Amino acid sequence: MDRIIEKKRWNNKRVMTIAGIVAVVALVTGSIVFTSGKSKLNVDAERITISEVKKGSFQEIIPLNGIVLPITTIYLDAVEGGRVEKLFVEDGATMKKGQPILKLANTDLELNLANEETAVFNVLTQMQISHDNARQNTISKLNQMAEVESNLKEADRVYKLNKRLYDQKAIGLQEFQKSENDYSYAVRRKRLTTQILNQDSTAMNQQTQQSKESYAHMKATLELMRKKVGDLIVRAPVDGQLTSLDAEIGQSKQKGGRLGQIDVLSGFKVRVDVDEHYITRVFNGQMGEFTLGDKTYKLKIKKVFTQVSNGRFQVDMQFAGALPKDIRRGQSLQIRLALSDETQAVLVPKGGFYQQTGGSWIFKLSEDGKTAYRMDIQLGRQNPDYYEVMQGLKPGDRVVTSSYENYGDMQELVIK
Repeated sequence: MDRIIEKKRWNNKRVMTIAGIVAVVALVTGSIVFTSGKSKLNVDAERITISEVKKGSFQEIIPLNGIVLPITTIYLDAVEGGRVEKLFVEDGATMKKGQPILKLANTDLELNLANEETAVFNVLTQMQISHDNARQNTISKLNQMAEVESNLKEADRVYKLNKRLYDQKAIGLQEFQKSENDYSYAVRRKRLTTQILNQDSTAMNQQTQQSKESYAHMKATLELMRKKVGDLIVRAPVDGQLTSLDAEIGQSKQKGGRLGQIDVLSGFKVRVDVDEHYITRVFNGQMGEFTLGDKTYKLKIKKVFTQVSNGRFQVDMQFAGALPKDIRRGQSLQIRLALSDETQAVLVPKGGFYQQTGGSWIFKLSEDGKTAYRMDIQLGRQNPDYYEVMQGLKPGDRVVTSSYENYGDMQELVIK
């Protein structure tokens, strides 16, 4: 008789299938759980900087480097070219206006001066000779005029006498006519001699005037040549300190070449380099300050040089108020330049976090201070101490402002 065999409900195959399904579900569930959570990193509280966001007075300030320079610098250029023949002082010497610094030798210029002096002397000699000749000619003409006037006077006397005698029938017509002709001739000769004398006088005056003008022109040229030769001795144009002297005995200098400079020591200014990013926001009259020792000093922009070189432009600043006693030429100063007036703003202290985030996010602490999570923010202006918070944070929030260099893509910090 056949026996009914009962079929088993949980055979090995079925158990393995169910176990596999459970494993897959567990794996998927675990993956979802682990991947949906935030990446965390444990950090030591002593190795980070926690700062508090606050509201307060804010002024946009940029830090700048400045160099102290004399308030006025006069550059020394070679007015005439030549070879350095003599140095009267050394670089760094304190100069008085007109004091000689160096002498240049230029034989061509000196020879031209000698030729010009000779030419002027020759013209002067010729003028004297011409003047003597003109005077002798005038004397001769005056003597001739005196003789003509004497002859006219005698002819007039004879003519008048013969006229009376002729009227009295004492002399004949021929003798009377001869005296009349002599008188007429004397009158014409007097008129002609007077005209010649006047013409000679006018010509002589014109010649004299031309000679004087020519002589004056040559003298002016001579004085100019003497000045050019005199410029071979380079002198201090103002009182000050001689710096950057570039001249050695025997060295040739071209006309217009730079020889050095005179620094006027009556005051100082500060030459500052500024990033071209601020070129539209920097103008005359803006104030800055720097600290030297334990005192703070004010500076004001006096001149803006708008030419940009290597991404930077320069400004000159003058001291506003007291001048530091120990200030020296070439000294470096750390200057804080104000770009805006003081306003109220939400502020976060500056720190290393900005290098990794660019100011677009920050780690903000939870209320219990045990964790810090990533928060998107927007920062605006800045000064050496603070960033201006535009959105994302409020006064009283605490944030991590130290460097995020080792945090990678972490979303949350667990503070131990």
